[in-house]
Amino acid sequence: MRKITHLFLLLSLLSPFVVTAKTIHSERSLYRNITVDDDGDLRCLKFHTKQQKSQQSCIYKSDPNRLVFSYTKLLMSSLLLNSSPKNILIIGLGGGTLSNTFHQLFPESNITNVELDAAVSKVAREYFSYFENQHIKTVTQDGRIFIKRAALKKQQYDLIILDAFNGDYIPEHLMTQEFLREVKQILSKDGVLAANTFSTSNLYQHESATYQAVFGDFYNVRNDNVSNRIILAQTTPINTNQVKLKIISNSRQLKLKLQKYGVDSQKLSQKMKIDNDWEQKTRLLTDQYSPVNLLNVR
Repeated sequence: MRKITHLFLLLSLLSPFVVTAKTIHSERSLYRNITVDDDGDLRCLKFHTKQQKSQQSCIYKSDPNRLVFSYTKLLMSSLLLNSSPKNILIIGLGGGTLSNTFHQLFPESNITNVELDAAVSKVAREYFSYFENQHIKTVTQDGRIFIKRAALKKQQYDLIILDAFNGDYIPEHLMTQEFLREVKQILSKDGVLAANTFSTSNLYQHESATYQAVFGDFYNVRNDNVSNRIILAQTTPINTNQVKLKIISNSRQLKLKLQKYGVDSQKLSQKMKIDNDWEQKTRLLTDQYSPVNLLNVR
């Protein structure tokens, strides 16, 4: 930490034009330290843990519609499998960027955002223009509890996005085989599960094997130069000519709609690959075996 501090001090002495982020909000919630930083045109929500400071959500203040993070753009690939979701469930709110984007794309669709930390929801409203109306609601609850109850109520969703992050990694109870089975129960017939995870983690093989055990083949969507990957899964087989034709058709249909968010739907479709690139005997993550923190240590 001292080396980093000395580096910033040296840079500031060498150049008076170095721009540093300004913290405009800071608070300690029940779960973490939260800050909102402004750095020029960029505003970011950050979580602080003992190990690191992580950016959870960012917007361009001059153009809030344009998506900042690569992974949020990759998540739009879910629409190439289902181009008009009527009921959308988002686990993990962050700054509310995804909810706002989907509402702009589908103003009549119902969007439920589930966020464990009420302080995060408050910050999203106050600093990131997170929008709620009769079609958009926020539930302060653990994502797994919400999904369990949704299954008991036999609720169905056309798009489920798993984007929960505790500052270190995905909460381990949202990565297990049992949890994914619960998610599968509330997917509609043509519903899509889109999970934001990572391609460079030591958990890659375990995550992949667990998703395949529940859903069969799934799409990996990723950029070569970033660590995020998006897993796209459905309750029905995806490795068919019919699905491939649907992706091509939806890519053309959504091209203009997605351009305003900085998303190229054609390039996005080319990133959707079925990669069985892990050891097939890899141990699955289960409620009894999910040592995520240990497995993720490099």
